[in-house]
Amino acid sequence: MALFDTLFGKKKKEFKASCQITKEPIEKGFGYLLTTAQVVTSKRYWDMIMTEPETMSYTISHFNNQPSGTQMRNMIFEKYAGISKPWIISDSIINYFEIDKASAKDNAKKWWESEGNFIPTQTGPAAENLDSSLFQTVKDYAILEAGRSKVKLAS
Repeated sequence: MALFDTLFGKKKKEFKASCQITKEPIEKGFGYLLTTAQVVTSKRYWDMIMTEPETMSYTISHFNNQPSGTQMRNMIFEKYAGISKPWIISDSIINYFEIDKASAKDNAKKWWESEGNFIPTQTGPAAENLDSSLFQTVKDYAILEAGRSKVKLAS
């Protein structure tokens, strides 16, 4: 098969990646690899997520005591907290997370070398990798408090 591939110009597709948060491309060998637990424990991450243009209306509704906004914020939290694969993260957003950057960079290198197949320990949904009280604290912040400072409440 390799001979046919060579003769007919079929090349293996180059492995590429982009930041799972900012969507910017990440050059091969660069970036940081984080687990879902590492991502969701960041208050800065939740403040950003809950005030993006797509989610701001839910945040405003939530802070105006409309249950539908709170329900949507809960669904957003469950979506991100339930991600089972590791996250490749760019340099531009890594400071949102309180992590061991050297270890996350080393894991990213292993991830690139394995073309995305390397899985660090404690990868999986956040509820499976955080103790239950920390998970509840993170969930409460994400759903009930994230983005409060960016919302002007009707009086």
